[in-house]
Amino acid sequence: MSLAFLLTTLIVVVTPGTGVVYTLAAGLSHGRRASVVAALGCTLGVLPHLVATITGLAALLHTSALAYETVKYLGVGYLLYMGWATLRDKDALAVAEEAEPRSAARVITSGVLINLLNPKLTMFFVAFLPQFVPGDGPGSLGMMLQLSAVFMALTFGVFAVYGVCAAAVRDRVLARPRVMTGIRRVFAACFVGLSARLAVA
Repeated sequence: MSLAFLLTTLIVVVTPGTGVVYTLAAGLSHGRRASVVAALGCTLGVLPHLVATITGLAALLHTSALAYETVKYLGVGYLLYMGWATLRDKDALAVAEEAEPRSAARVITSGVLINLLNPKLTMFFVAFLPQFVPGDGPGSLGMMLQLSAVFMALTFGVFAVYGVCAAAVRDRVLARPRVMTGIRRVFAACFVGLSARLAVA
C-alpha cells in the first residue's frame, strides 16, 4: 500500500470538518459512548460514496454539474439545519446526568447523513482513490475495497479519538454554563461556516 495514500488519507481525515464537529459535540454532550457511536455513524456514511464510486454514480456527479450541485446544496441545507438545531436546542450540548441519552440509532443516522450529503467525499473517491487502483485489471475492485477499508478505519479511529478527548473534559465543561453556551455557539458557527465553504466550492 502506498505511503502517499496513507499520508494523504490521514491528512484528509484529521483535518476538522463536519464529521469532526459532530463527533466533538456528541462527546461533550453525551459522553464517551456517544462520541464513539457518532464516529461509527460518520464512518458508515462513507459506504454510500464507496458504492457510488464502484457503480459509476460518482462519475456522474463528476461529469454532471446539475447532479453535483444538487448533492452539494442538499449538504449545505443539512449543515445549516445542524447549525440552527445546535444553537436552538440548549440540551444539545448541555445534558444533565439524569437525562435520557440519545439512542444509538439516532446518533448514527445523523452521522451518516452528515457524510452522505458531502460531495467532497465523493470527489475524494472519484478523483483521488482511483490513482492508486490499477486500471480495469482483475484486482482493481479488491484494491479499491482494501483502500476504502483503510480510509474508513482511519476515519473511525481519528474521529473516535476526537470524541473521547471531548468526553474527557465533559464534566469540567458542563460545570460552567457560560462555557457551554459559548461552545454551542461555536459549533453552530462551525456548521454554518462549513456550509458556506461547501456552497462556494
